[in-house]
Amino acid sequence: MTEFIKARTANAKNDILSGLTVALALVPEAVAFAFVAGVDPLVGLYAAFMIGLITSVFGGRPGMISGATGALAVVMVHLVSEGNAIGEGLGLYYLFATVILMGLIQVLAGVFKLGKFVRLIPHPVMMGFVNGLAIVIFLSQINLFKVMDNGDKVWLQGAPLWTMLGLVALTMGIMFGLPKLTKKIPDALVAIVVVSGIVIFGELDVATVGSFIRDGGGEGLKGGLPSFQFDIFNNIPITWETLVFIGPYALILAAIGLIESLMTLNLIDELTETRGNSNRECVAQGSANIITGLFGGMGGCAMIGQSIINIKGGGRTRLSGIVAALALLTFIVFASGWIEQVPIAALVGVMFMVVIGTFAWSSFRILNKIPFSDGIVLVAVSSLTVVFDLAIAVISGVIISALVFSWENAKRIRARKYLKEDGTKVYEIWGPLFFGSIQAFNTKFDVKNDPNTVEIDFMESRVSDHSALEALFNLVEKYQAAGKTLHIKHLSEDCKVLLVKASSKLANVIQDSVDDPRYHVMAKALK
Repeated sequence: MTEFIKARTANAKNDILSGLTVALALVPEAVAFAFVAGVDPLVGLYAAFMIGLITSVFGGRPGMISGATGALAVVMVHLVSEGNAIGEGLGLYYLFATVILMGLIQVLAGVFKLGKFVRLIPHPVMMGFVNGLAIVIFLSQINLFKVMDNGDKVWLQGAPLWTMLGLVALTMGIMFGLPKLTKKIPDALVAIVVVSGIVIFGELDVATVGSFIRDGGGEGLKGGLPSFQFDIFNNIPITWETLVFIGPYALILAAIGLIESLMTLNLIDELTETRGNSNRECVAQGSANIITGLFGGMGGCAMIGQSIINIKGGGRTRLSGIVAALALLTFIVFASGWIEQVPIAALVGVMFMVVIGTFAWSSFRILNKIPFSDGIVLVAVSSLTVVFDLAIAVISGVIISALVFSWENAKRIRARKYLKEDGTKVYEIWGPLFFGSIQAFNTKFDVKNDPNTVEIDFMESRVSDHSALEALFNLVEKYQAAGKTLHIKHLSEDCKVLLVKASSKLANVIQDSVDDPRYHVMAKALK
């Protein structure tokens, strides 16, 4: 028992310190995304707390941080706007209802084990995802170099700009140099504390967390515990029209949330050389969104930036995420005055280091060494992530990769032809028979000039889909119309089942009596 406790608490110090660092970095991110979505900052902060806590306890990837994200916020702003158009002030309640439905969809995805399909995402798509998100994070931080001036946001200039740049550079310098001296304490936490101390005791006039919230229209960080939103059910009628309105938004949000969460999970798996549970993460993310919707949060998913901060800071277990969530709640309820004094420059410096650590710089080195199609996918996913959103980028990348794969395999189908001693012509097919290779397959046969008996040997091929079945059916009809006999042999067991189910005509041309020992070896290998 003692050894079990020691094993569980061996990394406790790193988890706690890393969790505190993440909590500090979560504050401006959650507030900024709430402003993007057009809701009160507390709605974003509550989401970061509730989603972060629930996924840390029940999720499938210890060490991964979840909360309100920009990828979801850019979709939510349209939902809130349309909801307010239906009735003044109803946009927020439509948002909560949509987040609840989004969570239900994500839970179902986990229950039906759809999380495993993340394995189908090719590596170029993964690299494009990482690069695209790094650029998005960078651009979001650049916007923090603006200040309010007569109601408009303008770029910093002169001394304020140089002060901001100096503090950002100092933060990045501490994070770069401290690990070379010691790795016992998180470099990001030290950098935030040092730069905050310089700003507070030096009485520097710079943007802080508090001024950032007030400039965005908020009243400050102070808040209470989240409460159950009974008004959702009082203000939003549970009707078919409501479902038609929020349904598409819920589907889009669920897809974006799961894609970002599962791809971040894969990234953390690579960084820690461990394996997370994607289906469990789907259920946890969905459950968290249901609860945050009921208690007044804007919904969320995994956050790649904060997850990288946590992992780089030594956070490895569920404790780090739990500490981050509870610390964030503590900031909201008890320590708002202190947190509001943290300079934005320190948090920008931390996120810039996250960008540097997240971006796959090796993609520049390998771009001319990988297949041209993979390079196109990598660049396309990176660009689409920045221009549109993560879901469009990843789905587009997977589609491009799938089309390239299909095209390449379509070109690989071959037919070796020879005559037996009894005059039977044999076509030995090599390569998969599927929708992409049908045209090339049909050109291999010379029905008019073939002898009266023809065999098609599928020992090194497979019948993959309905298009392949239709091509075989048409071929059988052509030979029979020409008064010739066609046999299909060396089919695998599953291919036989397909042909028998598809048509009795196909079932009658299958040759079952096989005396070729190679076939039995191949059949066993395929089982």
